[in-house]
Amino acid sequence: MKILGINALNHDAGISLIEDDKILFAAHSERYSGIKNDSNLNKEMFQDMEQYGTPDKVVYFERPWIKKLRQLKAGQYSEVFTLDNLPQRHLDSVLGKGIYTIDEYVDHHLSHASSTYFTSPYTESAVVVIDAIGEFDTISIWYANGTKLEKRWSQSYPHSLGLWYSAMTQRLGLKPQEDEFILMGMAAWGIPNKKLQEEIRLTFFEGGDDIRFELNLHRGCMNWNPSCLPDDGTEQWKFDVAHNVQVVCEEEILKVFRKVPKLVPETNNICYSGGVALNCVANSMVVEEYPNLWILPNPGDAGSSLGCAAYVGGVHLDFMENGAFLGYDIKGDYPVKQVVKELLKGNLVGVANGRAEYGPRALGNRSLLADPRGKDIKQKMNEIKNRQEFRPFAPSVLEEHAHEIFDMPTKKSQFMQYVAPCKFPELYPAICHVDNTSRVQTVSKEDNPGYYKLIKEFYKKTGCPMVLNTSLNIKGQPIVNDEKDADEFTKKYGVKVYR
Repeated sequence: MKILGINALNHDAGISLIEDDKILFAAHSERYSGIKNDSNLNKEMFQDMEQYGTPDKVVYFERPWIKKLRQLKAGQYSEVFTLDNLPQRHLDSVLGKGIYTIDEYVDHHLSHASSTYFTSPYTESAVVVIDAIGEFDTISIWYANGTKLEKRWSQSYPHSLGLWYSAMTQRLGLKPQEDEFILMGMAAWGIPNKKLQEEIRLTFFEGGDDIRFELNLHRGCMNWNPSCLPDDGTEQWKFDVAHNVQVVCEEEILKVFRKVPKLVPETNNICYSGGVALNCVANSMVVEEYPNLWILPNPGDAGSSLGCAAYVGGVHLDFMENGAFLGYDIKGDYPVKQVVKELLKGNLVGVANGRAEYGPRALGNRSLLADPRGKDIKQKMNEIKNRQEFRPFAPSVLEEHAHEIFDMPTKKSQFMQYVAPCKFPELYPAICHVDNTSRVQTVSKEDNPGYYKLIKEFYKKTGCPMVLNTSLNIKGQPIVNDEKDADEFTKKYGVKVYR
């Protein structure tokens, strides 16, 4: 049976098609529409999916009427009293009435939990979900065994770590539910300040040893009253707030995970999902305490399209067959020789080949690459991508050499989910952040044969077993998806993209 999972009308809409234990297709709407974090579904995305088959069953990633109940409680009356935001109506508006009918609805957090558990290497595991908000849940802990998931604890709206982090993102003048990773990058430039951390806790968090907390709306931060963490007008203020917000966030995440052994004593395995699981700095702290950790490379809401389908299918998915490469397919041999030639010249060079990555991070199939040893590479990259100068770039390193260069918290990091200190930051200035850490992607022949061959060839020529890897896009735009996007990138930005 082919099952189509759908996520939409929140942020970063996406679809996934599975059959038994196979993931046939999974993609993001934004790659087709060109609208970053597009919340609407896209007709061309469905047409691309249909080359892999048409679904026998359609599943949606949350329960819309329960969500409306929460919106009513929150006073979001414009959302409550419109019917255009019901998923079936939206689906009909995109595809035409009656083309696909939603057969089942799965709870938001259950979709998250299923997305990571049913793609994991485990058949028994605890599951942690931390996000902004589902219908009501904002954090949940589950016990998964076989094909069953049992919720053992949850925290509900308005007590939300994810919403709070998004609020802090907005307080720093960034875009909430999009720029949280920029706050995470800014944090390394800030100065630890216990007094500021205490102020953050007193302003936003309830007391006590439990992890229960809430946004304190009465102090005006959600309405951006200047009394909330008053701005002194300097860039350093932003960096310092970011650093201490990140510290508090890490502490709260660890509190959640430290509840797991008591709530789920049956196993040491943990699967993790929800948008907060994209915080790779915090992930590195978690995995040091809980080494049997699995995180889906698309843990945010778009990944829930895969989760709801997997839950209804009731079978573990063979995720490692294709890894995260599940989207639009640019056919042809991986352009190893052409790309290495450009790298040896010191040029920035793009790759758009094979199936697009499912998730927010480019892993070699829609990547902008460079020599990590170049001292001026960061500046060149930031100019091309129109990014802030303080933001870091990631390395893709041959798995067998990763531990020679980085103090890795895990053996593998094939989906760029952890940061690690670089042992030789002076040799690789382009991929080291201000604190000498890097968000590492390890690459093996099994992960991506073409990309592995490219890095291996670069290593043979230079003695450097890695390349700088950033997503093939410009700030505020989606990652390149198809052949047309790749050619337009070359024309517009003067960077060769090989496919």
